[in-house]
Amino acid sequence: MEAKIFFGSQAATKDTFNERKSPYNGEVVSKSPICDAGDATKALDIAQEAAKGTKLSTLSQRCNWLLDVVSKLKETKEDIAKTITDEVGKPIAFARVEVDRCIETLTLSAETMRTMHGETINTDAMPSGKKTLALFRREPAGVVVAITPFNFPLNLVAHKLGPALVAGNAVVLKPTPEAPLTAYKFAKLFIESEYAIKDALSVVYGDAEVGSALITSDIPRVISFTGSVPVGNIITKNAGIKKVGLELGGNAATFIEKTADLKLAAQRCALGAFVNSGQVCISLQRIYVDDAVYDEFAALMAEETKKLKVGSPYEDETFMGPLIDDDACERAMNWVESAIEEGAQPMLPPHREGRLFYPCVMTEVHDDMAIVCEEVFAPIVSLVRVNGFDDALPRMNNSPYGLQFSVFTNDLSITNRAIDELDAGGIVINDMPTLRFDIQPYGGVKLSGVGREGPRFAIEEMTEIKSIVIA
Repeated sequence: MEAKIFFGSQAATKDTFNERKSPYNGEVVSKSPICDAGDATKALDIAQEAAKGTKLSTLSQRCNWLLDVVSKLKETKEDIAKTITDEVGKPIAFARVEVDRCIETLTLSAETMRTMHGETINTDAMPSGKKTLALFRREPAGVVVAITPFNFPLNLVAHKLGPALVAGNAVVLKPTPEAPLTAYKFAKLFIESEYAIKDALSVVYGDAEVGSALITSDIPRVISFTGSVPVGNIITKNAGIKKVGLELGGNAATFIEKTADLKLAAQRCALGAFVNSGQVCISLQRIYVDDAVYDEFAALMAEETKKLKVGSPYEDETFMGPLIDDDACERAMNWVESAIEEGAQPMLPPHREGRLFYPCVMTEVHDDMAIVCEEVFAPIVSLVRVNGFDDALPRMNNSPYGLQFSVFTNDLSITNRAIDELDAGGIVINDMPTLRFDIQPYGGVKLSGVGREGPRFAIEEMTEIKSIVIA
């Protein structure tokens, strides 16, 4: 099926197309128009004009708009889920979960915006002041550019469209080239809604040329990007004076303390390391294990990993489908082979069938190995021996990334220290660092990004505060 461009509410196409092939079987599953910088500029011009109308629209219309899309998503859930599976190889069971989470994200966006408000200010609180009627309120920023990745091609779009549109902005979306049809079907629900605001949403496709035109333009007030650190760095250097939100890479770590429930920890760590074939920015990559329980935990981790079914993403029981492309598979194998050369030991033999890369648990890993220093973005997890939390803490923090960390422990003092001393945007106790609830603030420190997502927090990023005084 062909994805179309949306220049505002008007669908369009071009003479040349990119074909998207399934990462699982290589069949063509969608195609999208090849856009250029001129298309990006046209979409921005339309959004700039549309923003005048979105700003004056009523909150009730915008909330009803999102909730109407929610209703349509529920009706088309299986089709959208299959499209996700077709384009990015996500197992169908997890694709359905992503649709459910998208529904929640849009619902939360509408519910949150209904209750967000400004407040009055006591301007006579200081001797230099005087008694007035003073207040502030939030207003839409204007035009938002949203750039999204392949690993959650629906819900991460929702995390940008939901807050931006319900806050009264106009949006230009550039979805991942790997899932154009998923984005098109989603955007079409917005555009065809009876509550739609004319031209408030545009969709263009492409990579560097289109992205550069979007971020360097003077029209957008907000750039919201989820993706790699190198691209985030380019955006930061070229965006100019705009609000820039970046959700970038991670190198998630956990500590297994000797008082922890080891079986539970192994179950959750296997899920956190290998869900979505490790292609998650908060995928568990480093497991620091107290030496007193290292061997026991390693055996449990291997046992839990063996239970995970790898295979066709179209089968309900499949846990892991293919990696996104051949390059990702080759990088993953290089990570493993490099670590083995440096002395690491795989608990399960490294194994690849086409783009199916089987989960790999590496033991006897040391801090100076690349496999723990850099983001692998693959189904590989490393176990590192440590002598208690005092040993683990600086090693967990010794990373240029700081998205989410976790600790498994039944020691309250270690829980408190982990919350206070781990350097990350999110800390999880007694679960995987891959745990994320869409209602929470989500984002990292250091190279993991700037700003926060989650409907309430994204709305704050995508609005401006206007201060008002009536003397």
